[in-house]
Amino acid sequence: MQKTKLTRAQQLAAHAFANLERFLHIEAVSGVVLLVAAIAALIWANSPAAASYDALWHTPISFGIGSLVVSQSLHFWINDGLMTIFFLVVGMEIRREIHEGALSSLRQATLPMAAAIGGVAIPALIYLSFGHAPAEQQGWAVPTATDIAFAVGVLALLGKSIPANVRVFLLALAIIDDIIAVLIIAFFYSGGLDYSGLALAAVGLLMVVGLQKIGVGSAYAYVIPGLITWLGILMTGAHPTLAGVVLGLMTPVAAMPMRQRPLEAISQFTGELLGRAQTPEQDPHQLMDPLKRLRLAQRELVAPVVRMQGHLHPWVAYAIMPLFALANAGVSLSGVDLSAPGPYWVMTAVAVALVLGKPLGIVSVSWLMVRLGWCALPAGVTWAGITLIGLLAGIGFTMSIFIANLAYADPAALGAAKLGVLSGSVIAAVIGLTWGFWSLRRGAAGTKVEAV
Repeated sequence: MQKTKLTRAQQLAAHAFANLERFLHIEAVSGVVLLVAAIAALIWANSPAAASYDALWHTPISFGIGSLVVSQSLHFWINDGLMTIFFLVVGMEIRREIHEGALSSLRQATLPMAAAIGGVAIPALIYLSFGHAPAEQQGWAVPTATDIAFAVGVLALLGKSIPANVRVFLLALAIIDDIIAVLIIAFFYSGGLDYSGLALAAVGLLMVVGLQKIGVGSAYAYVIPGLITWLGILMTGAHPTLAGVVLGLMTPVAAMPMRQRPLEAISQFTGELLGRAQTPEQDPHQLMDPLKRLRLAQRELVAPVVRMQGHLHPWVAYAIMPLFALANAGVSLSGVDLSAPGPYWVMTAVAVALVLGKPLGIVSVSWLMVRLGWCALPAGVTWAGITLIGLLAGIGFTMSIFIANLAYADPAALGAAKLGVLSGSVIAAVIGLTWGFWSLRRGAAGTKVEAV
């Protein structure tokens, strides 16, 4: 069969889209986009157009039908709405790691779990040791979080010479860190719970379970149950983004059962489709049924948790997280009085806890666990690698800013905390990169000496 020749415009478009897709799958790129969004927010918030920055995020946006209308600011819809999708992907990552990854066995998970706990406890203690006023002590959890996208993106800048298990350990630690952060948000930053909302959230979750039981694999069918769950958790007073984590953890790790194996079904339906398409007097409507079954079989080749994570990741990495950074990283330097003791110490405590507390907690607890013989370092991971992981874990950014928004009622303290997060994350990234390049060069030199 002769192939149809594409036009020049089609060839150029296909080439451009292929390059764009490869570009978007480079992990370091998402971290760069996030950084650019944060810098843009800082410049905008401190420019002559600063008033437009605040006005934009306070713009009311309404959704509703008839008399049932919900009206909130754009800032709310980003932080409480779109970030639910971010937490949905986090929940799916946790689900996958528990099923088949670094958290699938207690033996594999023990060291990163212990390291993550150390990386949460030590920064919190360092923050509290600065002796803030009671209202400012509410921010103890701000420097405990790790930004997965930024940390992994910075690690990717070091190249492929970094052992694969260093990346796996960092991912596992960051995911456990996220689990702890979610629990902290649920227990410490959700306020008093209104239990009437739990009934509505339960209805949404029961709808999800029911759809899974009857074999509904289309993601669109779960949008309404997901919205009901989100609304129910919002009504309870807990942070509604927790709905994303719960739904992510409920995402199936196995494809929907079919009468045939997906590959066998694809082969059968493809043959049937070709047979009908090649008949002299074929009716196009007769192709609809085998096409529908073929698409279903293709979909079920991949488990829902993998499929959905793959679909959502580009949107989260290149739209939701940069938008969150743009809406939250714009701290007006003129609005934060660092000469006052409160804001100054909040900024300093957050930055120090991220830069020093994270590596100190992760490395010391890891060393203790190995020293006591309770754990062993993963293959290919040295203490230089653990130090690199600890340094990069000090990049808090997204989750740290998210917690800061929940922790501080005083705008001055919130602005100071964001400055501490931004400065601490940048310092941690620079020190991590410096350590990574130095340790790599030292490792390469040692290899050459051994070869001689």
